[in-house]
Amino acid sequence: MTAEEIFAGESDNVEFKSDIPPKSETYMKTVVAFANGKGGRLVFGVENGTWTVTGFIKEEVFQKMDAITNAISDSCEPQITPNIAVQEIGGKAIIVVEILPGMQRPYYIKSQGILAGTYIRVAGTTRHAERYRVQELILEGTNRSFDQMERAQTVTEEDIAAFCDKLYHHALELAETDTAKAQIQKVRKNQLISWKLLVEQGGAYHPTNGYLLLDGDLEEFPDAAIQCAVFKGKVRNIFITRKEFTGPIYEQIEDAYNFVLQHIDLGSRIEGIARQDYYELPVKTIREMISNAVCHRSYLSPGKIQVALFDDRLEVTSPGMLDSEITIEKMKTGLSKIRNRGIAAAFSYMNIVEAWGSGIPKMFREAEEYGLREPELIDMGSDFRINLYRKTVQTDRNGVIDPKVSDTNDTIDTKVDTNDTIEASVLRIIRDDPRVTQKDIGRRLDISVATVKRLMSSLQKSGKLQRKGSSRKGSWIIIDQKE
Repeated sequence: MTAEEIFAGESDNVEFKSDIPPKSETYMKTVVAFANGKGGRLVFGVENGTWTVTGFIKEEVFQKMDAITNAISDSCEPQITPNIAVQEIGGKAIIVVEILPGMQRPYYIKSQGILAGTYIRVAGTTRHAERYRVQELILEGTNRSFDQMERAQTVTEEDIAAFCDKLYHHALELAETDTAKAQIQKVRKNQLISWKLLVEQGGAYHPTNGYLLLDGDLEEFPDAAIQCAVFKGKVRNIFITRKEFTGPIYEQIEDAYNFVLQHIDLGSRIEGIARQDYYELPVKTIREMISNAVCHRSYLSPGKIQVALFDDRLEVTSPGMLDSEITIEKMKTGLSKIRNRGIAAAFSYMNIVEAWGSGIPKMFREAEEYGLREPELIDMGSDFRINLYRKTVQTDRNGVIDPKVSDTNDTIDTKVDTNDTIEASVLRIIRDDPRVTQKDIGRRLDISVATVKRLMSSLQKSGKLQRKGSSRKGSWIIIDQKE
């Protein structure tokens, strides 16, 4: 570990301790949290906050390393094997304990038990895992998909035939050409079994969670819905209209998609001798954002999918943490990890989604073609959000609107709204620009830097805000307060 990394401060996967705590449980929480997530490093011999290297004398280093190894071995279940190294920084010895992402999740503190002793990392902090998150970790550890889990109830041959018929007709509706329609084969019972949406047992057929979600039988899934709203301005303050869509999850996608189209600008361009209609946002990207949220959300996590339209952006929020193997950077390159495999197979059949992993790169390409600001992917810890930014449309002298051409004066307005509190305005500025300086915030809000510093300190202490990285090169992270 370099001195530069130390001075960058704590992050999602780095935590500092000046010494080894007398009670190992105080840092064992972080050990199991790293193993349950993307992995991480515990660095002993560095003071958190000041990043002062306190270090250890050479005579005690190996004794302390053995103590850490034994504590981890004795305290954690399943067993965690850390990589421990000693390193010299400025003539002082520090101990770096690397915890790799585990394959046998959930990992927990033995003495506390699986429910009380399971911890996870959220936005750079270690938190106790809620019951639903423990269930998700159990599924991850056994390589199972929640939507493929069998239910006790049974369905008849007639029920299955009707279900297959609905999927087939929806696939036909989404096919763009007659040739594409002709290539669609009606899905059969055996196909549902291969997708693990249906389980045959003793001559009876049992639906899985995915089957019920696709069928619209949502009694056991009260959060399997999409909330749509149009807000006035750029914050969740005053809404203009809102709706909630339930029923079969593939129908929810269509309802939410049409809701967005009804509330964005529809313009036109003259192409040759024909007048072509264009929405201000790329419609395929809108559908992709909503489809991905429905397909990849966690159906164990509390909360409904939210589709929110603001003056400056379309925001789609999906419940559930990102898979430990997935990062924002990897998503941009097209890496995809399917959370709900049965639903994903059905969506692929119905042409709701195309090739796996292509959605995010395509979204960025279409935004660039439209002249839009680059879409924003946000890992919120317990949720995942995509922002697609809007811009002002331009009308020519004949009244023809081209939503692909922006107003040259179109900028992101971060001035304080009279309806906002200063706190809300600060958070809004940070959301638009996570690398913004305190001096710049003060300038935009016309308040002193001292006031900004006091406010930022209060936001950090209340758990609403966190600093990642150094004061010069770091960025701000807004912590979701839903949990």
